[in-house]
Amino acid sequence: VSPAHGSLTQRIGFAADRKQALARAAAKQIAAGSTVFFDAGSTNLAIANALPAELALTAATNAPAIAAALIDKPAVNVILIGGMVDRQTGGALGAKALRDMEQISPDLCILGACGVDLEAGITVFGFEDAEFKRFATSRSKRVLVAATSEKFGTAAPHSILPVAHCECLVVEHDADPTILARYRERGCRTVLAEKTN
Repeated sequence: VSPAHGSLTQRIGFAADRKQALARAAAKQIAAGSTVFFDAGSTNLAIANALPAELALTAATNAPAIAAALIDKPAVNVILIGGMVDRQTGGALGAKALRDMEQISPDLCILGACGVDLEAGITVFGFEDAEFKRFATSRSKRVLVAATSEKFGTAAPHSILPVAHCECLVVEHDADPTILARYRERGCRTVLAEKTN
């Protein structure tokens, strides 16, 4: 069972330095001029904060905290997806969020995940959260997941997509090379974050 639970505020404080290392590596995967969907999540908030100030892009997000971080980036145009904000995920979910997402076709979806497993795929705890994430990934050309080591080999109850549909997986510097090779065999490119101090 995935250990990734708790409120967004609680998760922001967990492994902050490791998430920042993942964020720096993930930010390098974002192309200038692209349209990027930032899914709700503490690691994705770190990615938003790690974007270079000069990187021009259009960013959509269902997470008010991520929108607030992106507003401080002068070259980023921000689209906030609305609806009732779920306190657990920190993102808007439900019918309004799905309708808003329907108007966007991102080049890249930076997907939040609770569990990452070769067999179970990318999973989360919330039913409505999973529904929104599945739709967001279906609208996106590419999917990137940045995940801390303890999420690997674990699963949450609700499936989002198979590992093979995740184009890029950003992992910690000490991730097991043998396991990473198995992800690459499924067509998932892996990117190693720098070692934290």
